[in-house]
Amino acid sequence: MLELAILGLLKERSMHGYELKKQLGQRLGFFWTVSFGSLYPTLKRLERRGVVERLPHADATSRRKHVYRITETGEEEFLALLEEGPQSAWEDEKFPLRLAFFGYLRPESRIRLLERRKQTLEGRLAEGRRSLRSAPARVDGYTLSLMRHGVSVTEHDIAWLDELIAAERATLEELADAEAPSNEPDPATEHPHGP
Repeated sequence: MLELAILGLLKERSMHGYELKKQLGQRLGFFWTVSFGSLYPTLKRLERRGVVERLPHADATSRRKHVYRITETGEEEFLALLEEGPQSAWEDEKFPLRLAFFGYLRPESRIRLLERRKQTLEGRLAEGRRSLRSAPARVDGYTLSLMRHGVSVTEHDIAWLDELIAAERATLEELADAEAPSNEPDPATEHPHGP
């Protein structure tokens, strides 16, 4: 998933490694962290595959800094990573990373991916509720509280996804309305009737 994050940030603008690390921390640090020990090897792998390219830094005082930019192949790979992926890639820690770059997708794709995430959470919610109902009487209060909290958080996340999906559907409707031909006569093409 580090590849997705790097490509997503480089899609916005070219950066050197330190800037990338800083942006990863500022933009994605709330739910995900990365070290220099994993950043630079990933950049090298991406460069070998031709999805990013390294350019000498324009600043002469930065002798060893290189600026990385995404290539056309990288743009394609970024969208493929963002849009697709096996179900296992939708684990809790990876979904927010994908969501951070959803603006690059078409509304239809966003709806599909949000609905997939909602379906996963609905399955988790059903399992959590079953576990609560069948919890043995010997379960201590902290464990029971943790189980209830998990159900509550999942319910909240599903409601949040419902809001996102509704907003995306509204966007699709607006786009469809804007593209639909108008039945109103165009005053510029109307011809006045003669006497």
